[in-house]
Amino acid sequence: MNLHPTQRGHLAMLAFSALVAGSFSLGALAAPHIAPGALTVVRFALAGGLVGAVAMATTGIPRSAWVAPWRYAVLGALLAAYFVLMFEGLKTAKAVPMAAVFTLTPVMAAGFGWLLLRQITTARMALALCIGAAGALWVIFRGDLAAVARMEIGRGEFVYFWGCLAHAIYAPMVRKLNRGEPAVVFTFGMMVAGFLILLAYGWRDVLATDWAALPGIVWVCLVYISVAASAMTFVLLQYATLRLPSAKVMAYTYLTPAWVILWEIALGRGVPPLIVLGGVAMTIVALGLLLKDES
Repeated sequence: MNLHPTQRGHLAMLAFSALVAGSFSLGALAAPHIAPGALTVVRFALAGGLVGAVAMATTGIPRSAWVAPWRYAVLGALLAAYFVLMFEGLKTAKAVPMAAVFTLTPVMAAGFGWLLLRQITTARMALALCIGAAGALWVIFRGDLAAVARMEIGRGEFVYFWGCLAHAIYAPMVRKLNRGEPAVVFTFGMMVAGFLILLAYGWRDVLATDWAALPGIVWVCLVYISVAASAMTFVLLQYATLRLPSAKVMAYTYLTPAWVILWEIALGRGVPPLIVLGGVAMTIVALGLLLKDES
């Protein structure tokens, strides 16, 4: 099937949203048993090794890819911050509200897309972002207007918000800093830099962790987030950001709460209250508006 590059970008982000969702549900089960720094260091090591092997087997890693290595440090630091804060948040927050916080990313990505790339947000895109943000806040506050009035935000959701801010900056920065490197090569450079930054930050946690005594769910989570929710999603995100505007790339995060609900059901963790599902429906409406062709 001969698809336009833009269509391939959309398919990449559809797969991205489904794979990312699993990290919330599995991460919520694993987070109480391991320090975020230790988990993220090993995650970047495993995923980086996998992406590096794929890069060597496909495009190769030319010497020119290592020109201006500071680019990889910037991107690696942004994603390292995102993942550490995500697992810190999952210690106290549930998967569905955390996924709802993630859906605030497109609003922030649109702003950073304009600041860094002068990407214009049309009136309909702005409406969609507002609807999606409202739906996300509805889920975060669990449909409780009194909680909204009191601004009752859980610690986990608050911590994760700052990680999402870093993620929102990451999307337009990929396009700004890429100099023609293939997505898999650029991803590998970012992951090497991210691993070194994380090692400097979390080496004490790595040494303090009794790896042999960790429960099985931690290893299941680690394998999943290293392969599916790191190596694969990083490449998909890099691929899509080179073909779609930042706001449309991040629009697919609006599917995450819906995917997480399916993950929670599959893992036997139940269904959120019906009133919360209204907010999820709003995020899906926002996705439809954002993906509509502007022409």
